[in-house]
Amino acid sequence: MARIAGVDLPAGKRIEIGLTYIYGIGRSRALDVLSKAKVAEGVKVKDLSEDEVLRLQRVLQDEGGVEGDLRKEVAMNIKRLIEIGCYRGIRHRRGLPARGQRTHTNARSRKGPRRTAVASKKKATKK
Repeated sequence: MARIAGVDLPAGKRIEIGLTYIYGIGRSRALDVLSKAKVAEGVKVKDLSEDEVLRLQRVLQDEGGVEGDLRKEVAMNIKRLIEIGCYRGIRHRRGLPARGQRTHTNARSRKGPRRTAVASKKKATKK
């Protein structure tokens, strides 16, 4: 099993799919990385040689922007929006959709489960 950028890649998958398990790498970026590292696309992760793994690691280090660094950068961008108090920052602070989606219905993944109204008992009045 190859370990690249702190992530164990699944051994049975092809390398272009296996690279997508790394945060910040999708299909198109995986293909770019493979071409720069001169690694064949159809090779399975378990069939990679040590030299190929090292070349992949080197290319990802040179490009930057994967895993922890990228997560930290995204978190800092959101924190900046919240601090300056812009519309998107306010939406992030309240846990609502930030890109103009409707919230009257839907948006359950951002808002969380529905909160049902619970009727309270009426207090007895003293005479």
